Amino acid sequence: MKRIIKEANVVAIRFHDMRDTYASILLSEGVDIVKISARLGHANPEIVLGLYAHLLPNSHSDVADIFHNAIRNHTNGQQQQRRTNGGQ
Repeated sequence: MKRIIKEANVVAIRFHDMRDTYASILLSEGVDIVKISARLGHANPEIVLGLYAHLLPNSHSDVADIFHNAIRNHTNGQQQQRRTNGGQ
């Protein structure tokens, strides 16, 4: 590892830091926690969540919008179905 870092002329990091970087990038790109956990070899996704959740401070900011849109889509679908069935 040290030889590769020296040859690549990059900032020296520990081997384990590459693992953290890997998980952090995948999380920031929206990859599912369960998939990341499997890639890292963890038996439980809660391990990944416990270690890296702090990297996602705004991960819940869109939850209300997602829920709102789901309810609206469901309601619109029911209204469309009523119109199609003659108002029943």
